[in-house]
Amino acid sequence: MAPREEVKVATREEGHVAGMSEAMKQAEAGMKLFKKEVELPTDKAGAEKFKAEVDEQIAALEAEAEKLTGKDNMKARSAKGKEAMDLKHKPQYIDACKVVKGLQPVHGFFVIGSNQPTEAPKAKEEAKVEQPDAKADPKTPEKKEAKKKVESAGISPAERDELEKLKTDIIARKAELKASGMSGGQQNKDEQVVAWVTRMNELKEKAEPGSTAKDAKKDDKKKSKGALSSTEQKEADALRKDIEEYKHKLTAEFGYAKKDIKNDPDLVEMESKLAALEKRGA
Repeated sequence: MAPREEVKVATREEGHVAGMSEAMKQAEAGMKLFKKEVELPTDKAGAEKFKAEVDEQIAALEAEAEKLTGKDNMKARSAKGKEAMDLKHKPQYIDACKVVKGLQPVHGFFVIGSNQPTEAPKAKEEAKVEQPDAKADPKTPEKKEAKKKVESAGISPAERDELEKLKTDIIARKAELKASGMSGGQQNKDEQVVAWVTRMNELKEKAEPGSTAKDAKKDDKKKSKGALSSTEQKEADALRKDIEEYKHKLTAEFGYAKKDIKNDPDLVEMESKLAALEKRGA
């Protein structure tokens, strides 16, 4: 009796193992079927064509980069290398490489029946995000600084009226001093004139920064062509320089009009000396 019972037990165990093995096979077949269902059909021919075109562009860029040798061409060489690298990192190129190798595309390109655009949606979104950055932000530090300068450069209407009044007062005061027998140089040293000129220049600088800076240009148009001695030539050159500086001072500091400048006694005297020297050398 004992041997028969052992045979029955063994048969049951074998049947149980065989049943489990069959279930495992069915599950594996089901997983394979599921895997096939989620895999998308791809356009391998289109992917190969696209990859070949981009590879050609990359090769051309790399060839150009190799020709740009030396330190002077470093920047241009780097730019070519970056262009080639950008092409390699394009989502469409990445998908083309995967499809050619028999893999599924990760960006949705080269899928048969797909309406995937030429450019991946992610790339478009990045472009949209970067587009505002490409435009000048009105609140950048440079813009703020420029705006601050413009605001600080302006003067109020009251200050503008004060500036115009100072110009009129200076001209009137100098005319008064001139009538009393003072020369232009003496008029410029008058205490009242000096105070008014100082205030006038403050307002001018506030209204237009740099407007009171001394003009460094020199007028060489009136250089003598005659044969003057070295001493006379130096004197003539010095006079020309003094005349130009004095004209600038009369205009910038004392608000002289052109007609007033011509009648200034000190200027008339200097120009007469210069004319005499130039006549002597003619």
